[in-house]
Amino acid sequence: MNTPNKLTIARIIATPIFVAAMLIDFPYHYLVATILFIAASLTDMIDGKMARKYNLITDFGKFLDPLADKMLTTAAYLGFICMYADNYTYCWQITVITFIVLFREFMVSSIRLVTVSSGGKVVAANMWGKCKTVSQMLGIIFALFAYVLIDDFGIVSIQGVCDIVISVLFWASAVLCIISGVIYLAASKEYIDPSK
Repeated sequence: MNTPNKLTIARIIATPIFVAAMLIDFPYHYLVATILFIAASLTDMIDGKMARKYNLITDFGKFLDPLADKMLTTAAYLGFICMYADNYTYCWQITVITFIVLFREFMVSSIRLVTVSSGGKVVAANMWGKCKTVSQMLGIIFALFAYVLIDDFGIVSIQGVCDIVISVLFWASAVLCIISGVIYLAASKEYIDPSK
């Protein structure tokens, strides 16, 4: 197994540890969760650049890298739903956004399976998909850092503003989810035949 794929697997392993740090209440747990999420996000950037630079791109990596991204970002969204359980306004928004994210990811994964079985083609992430992933990770990092300041360091006066910014960032990533999903669907339409 090459180094980029090992980094991708490390991201998958880090995901449940990140969620535990996010949701289990212990001193500075949001700070720990933020560090873990940033470290895991950096592996996404590093493994892609390394694979391209050293010609280490594999079909295994094309499948595993998007899966690792989905696991990490979805886990964070589910964690935020738990965090906002007592705040109806933000809880329903993040729930809807999470649904959009999951719907898009299930659709794209299903298309990938169809394209492979129909034509032997492995469809890698496109530019819009990468923009979607970056926007999600930046929004999540901002949200986590906000709660480092609010909960870990007690700066509660910024919570209202932070919640609004978090909402805007999350909705922006949801829009990119929809756009990238539609583009992906259009690019793969030749492999989707309802008569088969």
